[in-house]
Amino acid sequence: MKLFDVYNCYDINLVNGKGMKLSDDKGNQYLDFYGGHGVISIGHSHPNYMFRIENQLHCLGFYSNAVRNELQEKLACKLGKISGYDDYNLFLCNSGAEANENALKIASFHNKKEKVISVKGAFHGRTGGALSITDNPNLSSSFNAEHNVVFVEMNDTKHVIEELSKGDVSAVIVEGIQGVNGVIEPTIEFLESIKLACEQNEALLILDEIQSGYGRSGKFFAHQYTGIQPDIITSAKGMGNGFPIAAVLISPDIKAWKGMLGTTFGGNHLACAAAMAVLETIEEEQLMKNALEIGSYLLDKLKENKKIKAIRGKGLMIGLDMENMSEIRTKLLKEHGIFTGSSGKDTLRLLPPLSITKEEADQFIESLECVLAGTCVA
Repeated sequence: MKLFDVYNCYDINLVNGKGMKLSDDKGNQYLDFYGGHGVISIGHSHPNYMFRIENQLHCLGFYSNAVRNELQEKLACKLGKISGYDDYNLFLCNSGAEANENALKIASFHNKKEKVISVKGAFHGRTGGALSITDNPNLSSSFNAEHNVVFVEMNDTKHVIEELSKGDVSAVIVEGIQGVNGVIEPTIEFLESIKLACEQNEALLILDEIQSGYGRSGKFFAHQYTGIQPDIITSAKGMGNGFPIAAVLISPDIKAWKGMLGTTFGGNHLACAAAMAVLETIEEEQLMKNALEIGSYLLDKLKENKKIKAIRGKGLMIGLDMENMSEIRTKLLKEHGIFTGSSGKDTLRLLPPLSITKEEADQFIESLECVLAGTCVA
């Protein structure tokens, strides 16, 4: 059997990782400025992370949600405290797409409506409902195309309010910061206005913090730079530092009933152990503070380079617009051993672990300057 050939990937077989450092099976060393799509939040092979998972595996690796799992309760308590959403309720699942599917379902159960407003350039996942609110027709099959979805421009408050005023909207979903579409942020005014309009029209506001959450922006969730509280928040990527786990944070105004949601693997014992290790590390090592400080340092330094056409982002979620971005990204990897990502056609995307040091930031800055200046020696 062969793998189903759907990924464009580098011919690099990674076998080891520690902190920001990676190595392949040939002994080549790399610096990870992408974190596997922003998944690696506390660094590769963090000691507490490995201890938590190994210890839990010696106890109990898995049982279903047919029995009480005290680890889920402890995780909910810890997440509520650190995120500032103590009074919300938690549903655990496996991936960002699944979290968004459940968020949409919860909204529709709550207000008995079906239309969803999404933002142009959005990426919310590749499953049925999540793909219908993702603004990329190339990814969508006929199966996904029949959902009742309206796309609006980012920060077009007028259009959102016009749609909400029709009275048939179940939910508005917005990313805390758009990751795939060039690292684009909603304005404070936009989020405040649509939150109010949702309340006035019995619709729910869903904040997709799957990539922008878990301390990446310098706040626990990127929307916390505003004063709003969404009705539902989805989270995933940085939550398990590589172990599959996702979450839906749900307002106490939304009531659960038995059988409303379900999952086989969601919130299993190993996943909860991984997620607890991440929260403990974020708190103990002050990684949100580090994300803000090193992110600000990177932004300030990178703004000095005139070959970068535009810079956007908060904390350690950064987009750099430049000509020949794909070529620059390849040179950073092949000539300097630095993994980065892309976002849109011209944007280099940086999503390093929150544990990054100033020295590692300087290494990236120097390497990028070298590539942009064309002064590198192979």
